[in-house]
Amino acid sequence: MRTPLFAANWKCNKTVREAVGYVRELGALLRSVDGVETVVAPPFTALAPTAEAARNTDIVVAAQDVYFEPQGAFTGEVSAAMVKDTGAEYAIIGHSERRRLFGDSDDWVNRKLKAALGVELGAIVCIGETLDEREANQTMAVLDRQLKVGLDGVDGSAVTRLVLAYEPVWAIGTGKNATAAEADEAHRHIRARLTDMFGIDAASRCRILYGGSVKPDNIETLASLPDVDGALVGGASLDPQTFFAIVASGAKV
Repeated sequence: MRTPLFAANWKCNKTVREAVGYVRELGALLRSVDGVETVVAPPFTALAPTAEAARNTDIVVAAQDVYFEPQGAFTGEVSAAMVKDTGAEYAIIGHSERRRLFGDSDDWVNRKLKAALGVELGAIVCIGETLDEREANQTMAVLDRQLKVGLDGVDGSAVTRLVLAYEPVWAIGTGKNATAAEADEAHRHIRARLTDMFGIDAASRCRILYGGSVKPDNIETLASLPDVDGALVGGASLDPQTFFAIVASGAKV
């Protein structure tokens, strides 16, 4: 059985002090919840202090990105080994904002994923279509391309250890979210494609999250879908009480 995972992507928010305070508050709240994995992704500046604050809690820390080179003259970049050294256990890779605003390609996603796996850092790999692509009935073709290129050269044993996040780009930060039927269709398609690529055992063990305007009032519906294994939460995760409400409601399902 796949353990549900709920990840809070804080994006470009929170100072070190704010991040540590958040983790202390959320950690106390999570004592009442069992059977889920809870992840927070602070900015790079707060990774190490957040990981230290989370040490004796049920919270796992993730970086919001990672670079694929191990070291070198790459001003502003942070390698997978550096991320792991902070105490983080995951890196988010290929978020739609990284793809749209900073030019991360499917090939870069693949290289970043391999870099993370190479140092035994977990990965939350994001895939999803834009509004134009959905309206052109290209959703499944886009997902197929992102999976084929993004996971190229990754073996089945590694797939069981990574997490995929389906995020319809048109639903991120817009207040819109995919209907249950739309989310169910996409997640089933992703699971089927993973089965084609890596076999049924690996595909059945890989967790697939939903991301896109997730809130306390829609998580139960989304989490009840058979191929939805949790959520990648953006804006609603900035408040620990709201994020906890999402985790607790998802855990009930």
